[in-house]
Amino acid sequence: MRLGADRVHVRVPATSANLGPGFDALGLALGIHDEVEVRLVASDEITVEVVGEGAGEVPGGADHLVVRALQHTLELAGAPLTGLHMRCVNRIPHGRGLGSSAAAVVSGIVAARGLLADPGALDLATMLRVATEFEGHPDNAAPALRGGATVAWIGAQGPRAVDLEIDPRISATVLVPDVRLATSRARGVLPAQVPHGDAAFTAGRAALLVESLARRPELLLDATEDRLHQDYRAGVMAGTSELVRTLRGHGLAATVSGAGPTVLVLTTPAQAEALDAVLADTVDAVAGWRAVRPGIDRTGATSSSDSMA
Repeated sequence: MRLGADRVHVRVPATSANLGPGFDALGLALGIHDEVEVRLVASDEITVEVVGEGAGEVPGGADHLVVRALQHTLELAGAPLTGLHMRCVNRIPHGRGLGSSAAAVVSGIVAARGLLADPGALDLATMLRVATEFEGHPDNAAPALRGGATVAWIGAQGPRAVDLEIDPRISATVLVPDVRLATSRARGVLPAQVPHGDAAFTAGRAALLVESLARRPELLLDATEDRLHQDYRAGVMAGTSELVRTLRGHGLAATVSGAGPTVLVLTTPAQAEALDAVLADTVDAVAGWRAVRPGIDRTGATSSSDSMA
């Protein structure tokens, strides 16, 4: 397949996975976005400029995750590999459980799609499959691609995802700490087996969560209860665990965002004052935390391209 554009601009949202009981399945897109601009060049040179999160830390050149995902996707589509200049404006915090790596992978995939003469050759299902190859599971990649809330799984036909309804009254707040936590460390403390009662409890809450997101947000506190992963991770994110307990003790649906250590809080307008009061007494008084109210991104990854002359 030939290339049809020589410049593409991509915008991809942050995501919060799990939402409590929906471990490795449910995800939500948030209104914090990374932006990537790719410009093809006439040589084999690959240069990467990073502004914001990860500047001076992430690999440059061909080792950059966005470049790797982009080149892999072009190769999959049978398009020629070429030199490029890439500029990344990163706003999604790294190592905080907000899907920064999934956003990078999706950015590369969507950028590759935008460069193709026939972008329709890469549909959502194909893009999710490629993203899952990089990520290992689709819970963050699905909402990053699709926006809103999703449930994703890997079945006989590979990775799949469907959109979930979200009641317009629901708002999302994230409480982001200064400290980072590697996903591998957060996963490393999880047991190989859990008690049957805990599994049954969490399965029921996950089913309730789908209903509460769509039509019954007054049930979010119960629906976001979890016994599969959050308590096991408390030892590697004590501050996060304490903050989740405090917020839930005030009737607010707080969960660990992804692998942590960020905290996600889902609220309705009726809970706005309660959330403000708790944050004033806890987050604002504790060094190293900041509250962000990004809203829910309902669009997902977008791109715009400049055609070749």
